Amino acid sequence: MSQARKERWTAFLILLPSIILLAIFVYGFIAWTARVSMSAWDGIVPDYTWVGFENYNRLFTKAGGVSAIRFRIDLWNTFFFTILFLLGCVVVGMFLAILLDQHVRGEGIFRTAYLFPMSLSFVVTGVVWQWIFAPGAPGRPRGINALLGTLGLEQLQWPWFISTESIGPFHLALIPLIIAAAWQMTGYTMAMYLAGLRGIPEELREAARVDGATEVHIYRSIIMPMLRPITLSALIVLGHISLKIFDLIYTMTGKGPGFVTDVPSIFMFETTFQGNHYAQGAAISIIMLFMVAFVVVPYLVTSLRGEVER
Repeated sequence: MSQARKERWTAFLILLPSIILLAIFVYGFIAWTARVSMSAWDGIVPDYTWVGFENYNRLFTKAGGVSAIRFRIDLWNTFFFTILFLLGCVVVGMFLAILLDQHVRGEGIFRTAYLFPMSLSFVVTGVVWQWIFAPGAPGRPRGINALLGTLGLEQLQWPWFISTESIGPFHLALIPLIIAAAWQMTGYTMAMYLAGLRGIPEELREAARVDGATEVHIYRSIIMPMLRPITLSALIVLGHISLKIFDLIYTMTGKGPGFVTDVPSIFMFETTFQGNHYAQGAAISIIMLFMVAFVVVPYLVTSLRGEVER
């Protein structure tokens, strides 16, 4: 046996245990969840009677009753939460990175302060922001409402995450959740953009200045296009976090009044582990998997093609 072949076999044997574990505990359980989602399991006792796509059909049609209404609200909430969360993280993160790239004094302190929220779990973030946005009772405001009352701005007091107001399908109660999530993850985008900015040769900017380009033109025509891969990576990473987010929302508000802050992950948790409707919960899980795959798989395919071409 040649030396190269021995090395390939050695590498394969080293990777084999992890391949087996991955196949069983990731793809095996995904396959099992898909099988349960097409069964009649609706109670503590397992029932694997084949019902096809009936559980999926109940989530998207009137036959599902309240479940279908709730799931439709969940999808809208996830859509708006994802769009605004990504927008907040990217815009604020890039803005902070551009400010820090000016080599301000005490940059290390600012960088640490902005990155610190990332070290917290979403549960801790949820508890803290739940205190901040807690509306309190009439005559006994809490959090921001108490601060507004102290400042004499009672007219700005608002129910925050228990509000049932909406603009079309967008529930205003999502705003505190988006602020809390963006607060935690903005440091991540800031770090990525700052690394990207520091990787752009200064000679390139100097050459543009010599040619008469203003700082605005340099950012618009040179820096922003060069940061495009970082933006794509940030959108992919934050997008899949947003689509499957659970702990932050469950800690802050739960499903909220009238499902105003509900998302598919909370619906799946309550359906499966509190209601014992295992088949329908599995169907929600598979739909969430496809939502995340829709975001992540194209990025992985593109990255893999790039590595092969190199």
